[in-house]
Amino acid sequence: MTELRRLLIALGYFTRLPIPAWVGWSSSELNRATRYFPLVGLLVGLISSAALWTAQQFWPGPVAVLLAMLLGLLLTGAFHEDGLADSADGFGGGWETAKVLSIMKDSRIGTYGAIALVSALLLKYATLTALSASALLALPLAHALSRIPPLLIMAGMTYVREDDSTRAKPVAEGLGPVEWLGGSLLGLAPLAAAVALGLLSPVRGLALLIALTCTGLICARYFKSRIGGYTGDALGAAQQVCELTGYLVLCAHGAG
Repeated sequence: MTELRRLLIALGYFTRLPIPAWVGWSSSELNRATRYFPLVGLLVGLISSAALWTAQQFWPGPVAVLLAMLLGLLLTGAFHEDGLADSADGFGGGWETAKVLSIMKDSRIGTYGAIALVSALLLKYATLTALSASALLALPLAHALSRIPPLLIMAGMTYVREDDSTRAKPVAEGLGPVEWLGGSLLGLAPLAAAVALGLLSPVRGLALLIALTCTGLICARYFKSRIGGYTGDALGAAQQVCELTGYLVLCAHGAG
């Protein structure tokens, strides 16, 4: 029951899905619930995949992809997309750490954020459309795997905001080996299952894993060099960049 409660806490934190009232809320439990971040991503990906399959029965492929994307945005409340836009504004418009963090905290979207958001959505639409039927597998895989790098960033880097008002603060403290290792294994499980069942070639699976690892490391290095650590917005940006990397690898020619 304890682990079920933590899973539901993670579900309520990272999505707009309703959870039972008995689950309650606890910052310390949210720290423990972070291990289920990739599992929540898998659930979002599976629901989006189911929506895509259903829409494909009634509409052309591009329309079905767009409808599935819209459902995914509704499920998460554009939580990670918001982080991408804020990060793009901050890193694009500020040079000193304090200025970058100040811009990130501004709820208004700027030029850099708008460009990043539109580019990400267009690239997601283009890659999922190019994947065609394979997008049904790509969605759950990319959603689950793309949650692993933010988890490792939280475990290995410093949270740089000093105030307690940000939504990411509760999950930024006390992230131990059980959380990041357990979460990583949950995120890798769908990839391992896809390869074992013959749904994905081992070469493509390895390429996907290497690409996401490199992308996560690049994000972490960039955050470290620009602001000395990470913020909640930076985590959202890392998730989005890694998700897009997954789609790009899965629809690339000659990747196995």
